[in-house]
Amino acid sequence: MFTTMLDTIFTGTEITASAFLATTGIALLLGLATAMLCMYKNKYSQSFAITLAMLPAMVAVVIMLVNGNIGAGVAVAGGFSLVRFRSAAGSAREIGMIFLAMTLGLALGMGYIALAAVFFLVMAAFTLILTSLRFGGRSESERELKVSIPENLDYEGLLDDLFERFTDSARLDRVKTTNMGTLYELTYRIVLKDGADTKAFLDEIRCRNGNLTIVCGRPVLKEAL
Repeated sequence: MFTTMLDTIFTGTEITASAFLATTGIALLLGLATAMLCMYKNKYSQSFAITLAMLPAMVAVVIMLVNGNIGAGVAVAGGFSLVRFRSAAGSAREIGMIFLAMTLGLALGMGYIALAAVFFLVMAAFTLILTSLRFGGRSESERELKVSIPENLDYEGLLDDLFERFTDSARLDRVKTTNMGTLYELTYRIVLKDGADTKAFLDEIRCRNGNLTIVCGRPVLKEAL
């Protein structure tokens, strides 16, 4: 059975109409499933979802047209490289889904329909499990805290006692001057304790910094490969 799954539906150099229609249809279905997988608990645009659904079928047709022609293969590789440099970089998950869609297209274009379907099921299950487990996710209590203080106030240890009361951990990430050098802006990465009163925490900081600007929110992370 495993050996049969690795067999291609293309028996020769010529591609029959039935094989072409079957491959294209399955490629569209797997592309749609890949787009839905990318959309699961993730931010996305409509144009990206539609493109992702089309990608396996387009790659499969290109591979079928190349069909062992080395010159055509080199031309296709050059075309894909031009598309890369005309495209804006997406998130790490989007790039991963693009690679998945292209892998499915390559397998389907070579006639390995069963292999492509099984590979998609394995990767989909793996992705859904990791997403459900919040693998690699950060704590829900993590916050980025920005506090402005006057230039004549020593910021070293200024909020240490408050951090001990309201947070599990706190780290000073950055210090910069603002307002023509009359203020310091302190940026902390903190993890609030369970049940911590955020309003009381911010009110006590206001008493320390002279009621200047305080910003507390979820950290904005740049996605990268």
